[in-house]
Amino acid sequence: MSLALYRKYRPSTFGEVIGQEHVTTPLSNALASGAIHHAYLFSGPRGCGKTSSARIMARSLNCEQGPTPNPCGVCQSCKDLVANGPGSIDVMELDAATHGLVDDARDLRDKAFFAPVQSRYKIYIIDEAHQLGPGAANALLKVVEEPPPHVIFIFATTEPDKLISTIRSRTHHYPFRLVPPGVLGEHLEKICALEGIKVAKGVIPLVVRASGGSVRDALSVLGQLLAGAGADGVTYDIAVQLLGFTDGALLDEAIDALAARDGATMFAAIDSVIESGLDPRRFTQDFLERLRDLIIVGATKDKASQLLRELPEDQLERMATQANIIGAATLIRAADITAEGLTQMRGATAPRLILELICGRILLPAGDDSAVIARIERLERGVNLVAHTPINDLTPSPSVISAPVAAPAAVQAPKAAPKKEEVKTAPVVHVAEPVAAPVAPPAPVAPAVVHNGPVDIAALRRLWPDVIENVKKRRRLTWSLLAASAQVLAVDDKAITIAIVNAGARDSFLRSGSDEILKAAFTDITGLNLKIEVIVDGSINAPTSERTVEEHDDADALSGTALLARELGAQVIREFEQ
Repeated sequence: MSLALYRKYRPSTFGEVIGQEHVTTPLSNALASGAIHHAYLFSGPRGCGKTSSARIMARSLNCEQGPTPNPCGVCQSCKDLVANGPGSIDVMELDAATHGLVDDARDLRDKAFFAPVQSRYKIYIIDEAHQLGPGAANALLKVVEEPPPHVIFIFATTEPDKLISTIRSRTHHYPFRLVPPGVLGEHLEKICALEGIKVAKGVIPLVVRASGGSVRDALSVLGQLLAGAGADGVTYDIAVQLLGFTDGALLDEAIDALAARDGATMFAAIDSVIESGLDPRRFTQDFLERLRDLIIVGATKDKASQLLRELPEDQLERMATQANIIGAATLIRAADITAEGLTQMRGATAPRLILELICGRILLPAGDDSAVIARIERLERGVNLVAHTPINDLTPSPSVISAPVAAPAAVQAPKAAPKKEEVKTAPVVHVAEPVAAPVAPPAPVAPAVVHNGPVDIAALRRLWPDVIENVKKRRRLTWSLLAASAQVLAVDDKAITIAIVNAGARDSFLRSGSDEILKAAFTDITGLNLKIEVIVDGSINAPTSERTVEEHDDADALSGTALLARELGAQVIREFEQ
């Protein structure tokens, strides 16, 4: 039978205790100076090193070279009290849960006055001290207050407030804390190296998360994973399934659906949760934590890696893109709804139903202030696109404009601008009148993009906003990934190359199969049936601003009718704004 990792790697000196320097340093200084107290209280969460430190304290006190913070490891006492050693007759470890009666306390009190057999001190380590009954605690009070010179008490407890104040006030209290994720992760990686078992990327953060900062719990979980490792070591998929966490790809799918307000994809993700056997409560909690991470990423920008150390850089880039698309107000509102739903799930007989209702509420903004702010954010993100998009009723689509067309006489000499009232009441009639004048049959219109031979990249870029709108009708998820962070980079006879602003957005685009959606949109708008290639280019500009520049440069290619229509349309908008 193999020894459990939390026992195999139990510390034997204060230098081996991780994450508790605020405790081990003053204790080491006290041992070095000889300032020994007769009673200590070690408190803190489970598995953070209280009992191990009490044993190290006993070892340091009874070392032949001590008291010393660095036991020699050679003397009989050090050998007896080493981690997983046989123990010493002069160091007694009692569990108050089973020795908390008055008779047990009286027996301990009577034996405390006998001198140690072979050590310097007789040391009593009382674990779970808060479970001492009132009678037992009072029976110990006198000996704890005025013990013989050779007796030292060390109380360890997770709930120091439950220990009677008369005993607590006579001890030196050292509060232990949960181990930080970064420190615990490094410790686990060292143990994996010592064990000689390969662990896939992302497994250690899962173990740290499952432990909640407890070293013992982390080693217990890691031991289970290492015991079940195959020829390839511990894989990420196995760790996710054993620990019950939600796969990161499934969370990304749900977040991308939230960004695009795509209910179909969101509820498909919920169905995947149920079909995979994952607990809806676990998914809801993981989803809430991801929303929290996105709020932090959106607020801290480039400094997010300092706060979310357990997340790799590529995932932080993807989350930065998601946070930018969704907006802080929407994220906070979604987190509030999810947290409220998670509370309702406790004890619920239909957790899937509540999860679906949570997603429905997130996708359907309510009438509260947070919903209003979220909608304003979405409008602000799209205002540039609206401001620079030609009015469909007034301006011909760029896809049908290939060369200047001779304007009729009525158009070349337009009358004075219509009055304000006339524009407001019937703007379309005034715009349409010059077009209705009899003109010569127009020449056949050439396509905007040449299908046989080299493709005009400038023309393709002018059509990019129309392609985006076509994508929006097909799948809002793909539209959200492209609208704010992509642009046409190059085109040849085989493929259209799209540049996306960062690797996170690119990975989401490819993982969701959005290349086929974009390909179909290009076919509809341009007639090109080409493969879609995607690369990362952080220097690209927003697609809306690029379209504005190219439309301005191409103004001389518009017919006189189109130019007049655009001017009148702009005037209509100005009149209504006034």
